[in-house]
Amino acid sequence: MSRISLIALTLTSMLLTFSAAMAQTVQNVSSYTSTDPKQCRQAGAVHDEDGGGTRVCPGPQGLVVVISEGDLRETVSVGRTRKAAVAEPAARAWFGPFSSTTHTIEWRQEAKGKPPFAMIQRWHLADIADEDKDGRPKTKQLFVVTKLAPAGAKAGTGVCHVAYIDIAANADAIELARKAVDTLAHDFKCDTGKVQAVGTSGRAVELAMPR
Repeated sequence: MSRISLIALTLTSMLLTFSAAMAQTVQNVSSYTSTDPKQCRQAGAVHDEDGGGTRVCPGPQGLVVVISEGDLRETVSVGRTRKAAVAEPAARAWFGPFSSTTHTIEWRQEAKGKPPFAMIQRWHLADIADEDKDGRPKTKQLFVVTKLAPAGAKAGTGVCHVAYIDIAANADAIELARKAVDTLAHDFKCDTGKVQAVGTSGRAVELAMPR
């Protein structure tokens, strides 16, 4: 092999190594929106018996977040329209215990300005086996990672829970949630995949996991 060929081969190898290293350092980014009722619109009547109902909140890049509540339990789904969102698996992902969400959603994107491919939200689950001094169930908190429908996905197959992270059991729970997004969400199949408990499992994950 000539010296010129050897140099060219070496440079090519170095370039490939550099490109791979750069690819590994590229990180997804986050943006945030609120589901505070003041920023949402009520869809349909409020249920007098339990205060339940449905509200539609603005998300990034034309998405809407649909939060449905009934019997003191919530579901959260996402779509281009309310109709699209309520057709997704996430709209039927009821937890057994009473449940509610905080108002902040963290959206994960491959780069600023790109469509989000997953979201992270903090949930509160009522633990009837652990009551406070007034006899009310204490709440256990977890992060829920939800996959979003990619462009061209078949309707009703693209938005679903991917992972649960117990907040009390993991000091780095939010970082674990972001890692779960970045490593699991893209390839997760809503019709066949099973939700994963990420990190150390605690009572919140125990309450959340399907039985």
